[in-house]
Amino acid sequence: MTLLFDRHRPIVSPALAPTQLRDADEFDRPENTADALLNIGLINNMPDSALQATERQFRRLLKAAAGNNRINLYCFSLPSVQRSQTARWHIDRQYTDIADLGRLQLDGLIVTGAEPNAAALPEEPFWQDLTDVIDWAKTNTRSTIWSCLAAHAAVLHLDGIERQRLNTKCSGVYSCFKAIDHWLTEGVCTPLKVSHSRFNELRHSDLAARGYHLLTQSPEAGVDIFAKELRSHFIFFQGHPEYEALSLQREYLRDISRFLSGERDGYPAVPAGYFDPETEYRLASFRRRAIAGRKPALSAELPILALRQDIAAGAAAAVIFRNWLGYLSDGAAVMAPHTDRGTAR
Repeated sequence: MTLLFDRHRPIVSPALAPTQLRDADEFDRPENTADALLNIGLINNMPDSALQATERQFRRLLKAAAGNNRINLYCFSLPSVQRSQTARWHIDRQYTDIADLGRLQLDGLIVTGAEPNAAALPEEPFWQDLTDVIDWAKTNTRSTIWSCLAAHAAVLHLDGIERQRLNTKCSGVYSCFKAIDHWLTEGVCTPLKVSHSRFNELRHSDLAARGYHLLTQSPEAGVDIFAKELRSHFIFFQGHPEYEALSLQREYLRDISRFLSGERDGYPAVPAGYFDPETEYRLASFRRRAIAGRKPALSAELPILALRQDIAAGAAAAVIFRNWLGYLSDGAAVMAPHTDRGTAR
């Protein structure tokens, strides 16, 4: 298995990824011939604080799931997503220009969510760029994964399905159960533990009425994974199967800091099913202090945090992504005799 990471090098032809690889780009050199060569795109729209962590999470998942497939991974960012100078410098050096998206002949695409700033999705500065990607992916990928806000944006653009605002943030690790048998969840043990972190939700009734298929769901968190077959097979994640064990902790501490500094009004709820009972007790005590005397300096007095032993965050993700890559490689094998896409470079 080889996983290659593109570092914004020029494309030698409209259909081929670069042939000259830097040593740093090759994570594992294969000893045997690869089953398929897959070109995967990752459009990373996560906020600056999570930008590189998101790269790492998806790169780790693809590497674990690749098997004998050889993968070229190209990272992109929508230019309309607001970035700090440091993040922009990283993107300029490490990412492929989004203008090259159509030249790379991608087999699959992953589009992450973004931190919302507007009351309605069409008011977001990145809305037009994101909807252009949605329209492009329908006919130019074998399958695309839409994560969190990107999933909400895709169903709104495709079928006019509005997300619904929650009374409180859905945050935690939830037990999700299979709703139907589907190739994406084949071999996944149920219930699967999935991290969710969002202020909005899509309702199953609205999705079913427009032809979407519910794959997994949680009694507490609602819709988890769903799908729709277009010319490309679209997969939607309301949760974050890619999250690492500490991802929710980092978000929770960020939200506490924002409350203490006055950037947000309400104190964040403790992520459900995530911290151990002793940590939850200490966090409840800290919450009372923070609300009584709100000041940024209090963040230095946060208690030591310990996670539950049974969260198993990300355990199902490797199987899900292995199935996804298998679906892509089946398509690549069919196309290889005509396009040379299966020829190692």
